[in-house]
Amino acid sequence: MAKQHVINFFQKHNYDINIIELKDSSTVLKAATELGVTTNEIAKTLAFMLKDKNIVIVTSGDAKINNKKYKEYFKEKAKMIPFEQVETITNHPVGGVCPFGLKENIEIYLDQSLKQLKYVYPAAGDFNLALKISVDDLASLTKGTWINVTTIE
Repeated sequence: MAKQHVINFFQKHNYDINIIELKDSSTVLKAATELGVTTNEIAKTLAFMLKDKNIVIVTSGDAKINNKKYKEYFKEKAKMIPFEQVETITNHPVGGVCPFGLKENIEIYLDQSLKQLKYVYPAAGDFNLALKISVDDLASLTKGTWINVTTIE
């Protein structure tokens, strides 16, 4: 069902996508290896809870949330959505969370770590699904807010 939320999102925006089924995307490295890309080209979508709302932050695959930067921007400590609540809150299971086909009450943020890239490979609604999208189209379609809350490892 989560895959269908992603398909519906792109149909609504008249945007043609190709969903790629992966054999093993359990880590950024495994997904990158299977896709034949670098780890930074894997777009991670991380789901967080703020006091008054839920958000997702899309980062490059080699970026880590910097707790100091996160707290400076959001004015509270980073708290990820609990594993067992992720699908109910976002429409996507853990490993398949992406900024497409989310429930409407979730705000989308795009980390500056993505700006170094032309294309990225985010999940597509399930743990073994991905798609290729330009960073410009990602920003345009999601209407995400650009922020700087990561450190590159």
